[in-house]
Amino acid sequence: MPHQDPTTRELRQVSAAFRKLARSFENLGSALAAAESVNGASPRRTRRKPRLSHTQRRAFKLQGAYMGTMRGLKPRQRVQVKKIRAAKGVRAAIAAARRMSK
Repeated sequence: MPHQDPTTRELRQVSAAFRKLARSFENLGSALAAAESVNGASPRRTRRKPRLSHTQRRAFKLQGAYMGTMRGLKPRQRVQVKKIRAAKGVRAAIAAARRMSK
């Protein structure tokens, strides 16, 4: 090989070091997997998506609509909507909040 630029030499060394590091991580991963199977450790459990009934899903959607309409209101309007919600229910409060936001 002809005379190399010092920068090129350094880049080659860094590249070789990264390849070696990647190989070490691959070996470590397979070693950990083997140790896990030997120790009888269970694999990481993923969180299950909750099963919602139609009533729960509808309630969540209604709550989201209520919160979404409240978001654009001024504090005084929010107080009015909360009073309507307490007296007449969520659907009436959402309707009132939509009227106020226009």
